Amino acid sequence: MTKNIGFLSFGHWSPSPHSGTRSAQETLLQSIDLAVAAEELGVDGAYFRVHHFANQLASPFPLLAAVGAKTSKIEIGTGVIDMRYENPFYMVENAGAADLISGGRLQLGLSRGSPEQVIDGWRYFGYQPQDGQTDADMGRHHGEVFLQLLNGKGFAEPNPRPMFPNPPGQLRLEPHSESLRERIWWGSGSDATARWAAKLGMNLQSSTLKDDETGEAFHVQQAKQIRAYREAWKEAGHTRTPRVSVSRSIFALVNETDRQYFGRGDDRDSVGFIHETRSIFGRSYAAKPKQLIKQLQQDEAIAEADTLLLTVPNQLGVDYNVHVLETILKEIAPELGWR
Repeated sequence: MTKNIGFLSFGHWSPSPHSGTRSAQETLLQSIDLAVAAEELGVDGAYFRVHHFANQLASPFPLLAAVGAKTSKIEIGTGVIDMRYENPFYMVENAGAADLISGGRLQLGLSRGSPEQVIDGWRYFGYQPQDGQTDADMGRHHGEVFLQLLNGKGFAEPNPRPMFPNPPGQLRLEPHSESLRERIWWGSGSDATARWAAKLGMNLQSSTLKDDETGEAFHVQQAKQIRAYREAWKEAGHTRTPRVSVSRSIFALVNETDRQYFGRGDDRDSVGFIHETRSIFGRSYAAKPKQLIKQLQQDEAIAEADTLLLTVPNQLGVDYNVHVLETILKEIAPELGWR
């Protein structure tokens, strides 16, 4: 299956002398440069992770708007925004502006969130679950409100004496992007939340972490999750075709630098616990091209997805990451039918 191929950056920085990104400014500027270079290579998407209270990318919309202004074709997105921390109303304004700047290329990945650097970090942002709800419930609720607002229907009563003339009827948030509602994704860690996302008409993002629901290999469980999502989408009666992305760490070892960085990578899934939930973490791929192709042919979830996000080691600098992406596009993707 041909695929949209994008990169996913966590946007780390560190003052270490071995880091190619020693400050937040370097990470932000290099993120823009990498997106520009990726577009020139023919990469389809530039996606960025959002983490709070960490030396990583956090507020996505200034970066997305800057990438949108510097590029013309590449999709720009997130993977994912933790909705526990978000004001859906303000977020609609930010998302609408970033999408319009990019000419309708925003692919916005949302999630109820994952473990963060601090305890209940969303409380510092002014949010608290309602009685009887969990923080995950709160994140999903924020996501549902955000989706409603994106429909663009007026809901706010106009001031009878406004500063500027109002159109008739109730007012909506501006700027409004007409098609953005169809380009919202949900980062799902379980089969149940994948089905929930399908019911609400969101595309599906599935990373290298999910609940260990059957004890099978990660890629097998993820493929089942994708099939469950598509079945729920069909049952919901949506008319458009949904999109599904999976993310992977994939490195073709073609020179000594590649081997030094990734030649001893772990090629096995691992299991751990997150909030007392047994979770499975998918393996990384690092091998010579011919061997890598054989390994990737066995990945059932990649085969099911229409979009593949390649996680990049952003601290190794723009040039090295361009090399990583170019090798995948030219030596791996054509042999697998992705191009």
